[in-house]
Amino acid sequence: MQEWACLNGQLMPAGEARISVFDSGFMQGVGLFETMRAHGGRIFRLERHLARLTASARSLGWGVIPDAEVLREDIEQVLSAVGPEDCRVRLTITTGSLRPAETDVPQLTIVVTSSPGGKYADELYKRGVTVVLSRWRQSRFDPTCGHKTTSYFGRLASLREAHAQGAFEALWLTEQEFVAEGAISSVFVVRGGELLTPPLDTPVLPGITRATVIELARELELPAREQPLRLDDLRLADEAFLTNSMMGVMPVVRLARAPIGTEKPGPLTRRLADAYAELVARECGRA
Repeated sequence: MQEWACLNGQLMPAGEARISVFDSGFMQGVGLFETMRAHGGRIFRLERHLARLTASARSLGWGVIPDAEVLREDIEQVLSAVGPEDCRVRLTITTGSLRPAETDVPQLTIVVTSSPGGKYADELYKRGVTVVLSRWRQSRFDPTCGHKTTSYFGRLASLREAHAQGAFEALWLTEQEFVAEGAISSVFVVRGGELLTPPLDTPVLPGITRATVIELARELELPAREQPLRLDDLRLADEAFLTNSMMGVMPVVRLARAPIGTEKPGPLTRRLADAYAELVARECGRA
């Protein structure tokens, strides 16, 4: 599959895309991104991804707020080039060159890229995965928390350490020892038939899949609410799972070497995973 890039409105093979060495994303890590999965040429709930990114730009005080319509057009260029194949799409935006332009009007750098597949192995969903705790902590005093920024080294480092231990994901706790989120995912637990997830002000990223799962739970008349979670809530859970746009609903069956529930994907997790897959298929025109 050919990988494509749309750089500031211009479509090209991904290998031909170039940005300035003075770009703020390269020099200072000032950027935002969205990772999305295209299903048959359509991205599930694209509008929510764009709304989250533009909301973050406002919250972080960017001088220029990305135009959602421009972003949508750039993404559509890439999707049109890819065709009906499923693929991973990443939208990355930085605040542009650190060298003042002649007009002194800041210009964003906007990049959309495609890459093949992005689907996790079916076996992971059948067996469930293991998570471990990150040795780092999430702080409400970090201005980037709750935003999908390109300053991502800490998350990737914790994920690398988790993989080195044979685990799928690294869970981050807050300084007060509350469960926050995974390095690349949102966290849910099931206790006594009730679905629980950390509140947004923990702080955690307002995940698109996270919000969709909460909506689905309510449609299915499953009790669901946001609640601060301690480690014991995870250790003693009947079920647990992770969500993000690439993995959908991923069952968690172990915390390090300790089993969660029956150490198998639970019935409520499977029910929500099926409902999520059906919704994606319906909204992306595959039902």
